[in-house]
Amino acid sequence: MLAIDHIQLAAPAGCEEAARRFFGELLGLEEIPKPEPIRGRGGVWFRVGAHELHIGVEPDFSPARKAHPAFLADGYDELRLRLLAGGVEVTDDDAIPGVRRCFVADPWGSRIELISAE
Repeated sequence: MLAIDHIQLAAPAGCEEAARRFFGELLGLEEIPKPEPIRGRGGVWFRVGAHELHIGVEPDFSPARKAHPAFLADGYDELRLRLLAGGVEVTDDDAIPGVRRCFVADPWGSRIELISAE
């Protein structure tokens, strides 16, 4: 094993615009084009540093309440404020000493962790 290439999160059909708003506008991720042969499957892809985040359509979607990706964020305070201003509930967590982090839910109720890089 060399590294993680990408993470895929499940979402319901028709998720693309909400994904662009949440992951693109609010989290500040760059959208990248999906390869032509699989565009018809729906979903949207984003760049996260040197890696990718794929939002894929799952027919019988159910949100992930425990399993989650954790993103290391620069500009953590500004990110929190942008999420709050965008109507996203932010739950701060101080369970790990010396680590500033919070949890949010994506537009479909799946858990996302944000960790301060500062």
